[in-house]
Amino acid sequence: MEFFIDRELPVPLRAQLQGLIEYGIACGELTAGEMLPSVREMAEKVGVAPMTVSQVYADLKAAGLIDARPGSGTFVTDSLQTRLANRADASGIHRHIDQLIDESHALGIRSTELVSLITSRVFYRESVGPRFRIVMIGLFPEATASYARFIAARLGRGVTVEPLTVAAIEREPLAKARANSADLAITFANRHREVTGLVANTKVVTISFTPSEETRLALASLDSLTSITVVSRFPDFLPIMKSGVQRFAPHVSEIAAATLETPGLEALLATASVVIYASGAESILSRLAEGTQAIEFRHAPDTADIERVVVPIIRAAGVQPQPAETPTPKRPATID
Repeated sequence: MEFFIDRELPVPLRAQLQGLIEYGIACGELTAGEMLPSVREMAEKVGVAPMTVSQVYADLKAAGLIDARPGSGTFVTDSLQTRLANRADASGIHRHIDQLIDESHALGIRSTELVSLITSRVFYRESVGPRFRIVMIGLFPEATASYARFIAARLGRGVTVEPLTVAAIEREPLAKARANSADLAITFANRHREVTGLVANTKVVTISFTPSEETRLALASLDSLTSITVVSRFPDFLPIMKSGVQRFAPHVSEIAAATLETPGLEALLATASVVIYASGAESILSRLAEGTQAIEFRHAPDTADIERVVVPIIRAAGVQPQPAETPTPKRPATID
């Protein structure tokens, strides 16, 4: 194995040398019984003081990775690291480590910062125990975050749910890496193929989404004489959205529907006393006349689908979900 110290790195020479030897043992480049250069030879090879090498060797010996035999030299011991390095199934770990290093460098993360991140993450995981990692992949940051909170509350301890948007995964290497390293990804049925293509290393499942309790309460509280205009960003969502409004506000008869690009939208907005807008169509708020009430048509994950689709996968992984109490619905999200 070649030993090389980079003096331009913001990493102490002693830490670099120790890291090189530890990495060589972990990756199988230094095998059990292999002899290391003497203190003086190593000092000359890498250009450091013999005292630095002596300190590194002492630390490695204390860790059980090497052993000094009087009159014979310093050798790599038959440690857990060397046994793991020789296992065929350990190669995948090495690939993940290399990928993590490459991705961190692409993001401008220095080696010392990466080591600090890993150390802190290891400490956290060991303190909280094993966790099943889920990513909720949606379209809009705020809505996706609310879906992730809802799912996390249903699954409780032992499971973490991180919100990620399709756009973030497409343009941000770190977001894509986090999605591909998760245990499970959840998304909408009509986005399953797209998301599967983005996170090829993660199992992707779909669940149903229903109008949230806040949305239902807001619609049910509307006056029967209300004039409603339903606005969606996506044309294919408009029929579903209008049907939902009719379902939860059956007492209101005057309901028009349009997308952000519909000709004559301004006229529809001018005659509406209430505008129901889909998540992602928030730009409509700046176009409303003063006094027009606005209600976001927010969805929430179907609890029955969480139990039917997600919970069995978590249990199969050896994690027992501990559902938390479902949060009490907030007051309807309306803007006057």
